[in-house]
Amino acid sequence: MPYDDSVPPTRRARPLLAAAALAALCLTTITGCGGSPDTAEGKGTDASASPSASAAPEASPTASLPQGPLTGRTVVIDPGHNPRNREHTEEINEQVDIGTGRKECDTTGTSTDDGYAEARFTLDVSHRLRELLQAQGARVLLTHDDDRPFGPCIDERARIGNEAKADAVVSVHADGSAVGNRGFHVILPAAVKGGGADTSKIVKSSADLGARIAGHFVRTTGSAPSNYIGGGTGLDTRDDLGGLNLSTVPKVFVECGNMRDPKDAALLTDARWRQKAAQGMADGIAAHLKG
Repeated sequence: MPYDDSVPPTRRARPLLAAAALAALCLTTITGCGGSPDTAEGKGTDASASPSASAAPEASPTASLPQGPLTGRTVVIDPGHNPRNREHTEEINEQVDIGTGRKECDTTGTSTDDGYAEARFTLDVSHRLRELLQAQGARVLLTHDDDRPFGPCIDERARIGNEAKADAVVSVHADGSAVGNRGFHVILPAAVKGGGADTSKIVKSSADLGARIAGHFVRTTGSAPSNYIGGGTGLDTRDDLGGLNLSTVPKVFVECGNMRDPKDAALLTDARWRQKAAQGMADGIAAHLKG
């Protein structure tokens, strides 16, 4: 699930200055929240930190990036939540400004019934996605890489993409809905203007990014669009997510499936399927950037 800003207040991390965050990212990841309202930027509070079903691919050094169709483009990947958020509930519960109101800094995310945490899932898929994009020459940054005790907060996540002047930002999530609710959906920013939020310049480009990811995700993973959100389109527009409201560059959230449904959970915990999910997102991002 994305760090839903529509979830009960239960989280918040003190944000680093965006410039400092970017500097740290360039050093630590130099190769470089979506979901239904109860599972978005701040989903459930039951996520565990159980290990991923398979080790994520290693990042390649920036110097060794090949020339390719995405050379010169910057993509920011935002792995939803943080595996250790559950150990810092006081910090992540602090409120941050999302332009149109205030919400908790971050949330713990959800998990499968067997304890596979969304935060572990999102990191694994994000690593795979980074490798695929780098293979096409893109400069890739992660908002975090399991390298901080909690967060970053939803407003800081948006600033990292903005200050990187990213050509595209994708926030990776998995939902936590009821059994029988299956499939993926992509969350798009609504037209929002208020306080520090103004999505007027990114609504159209974000919609294109989301539609292309949805189309490639279906083809690559074989998963159907959500049967409970988006009216069968796999696309959902929201105005309550700080990570989208505060973005000034094209950005979407991808809810890869429902961790609470046994059939979807079987896919999400399968390393081979996670590779397909990353491939689908990479293909959609590339299609968007190539126009």
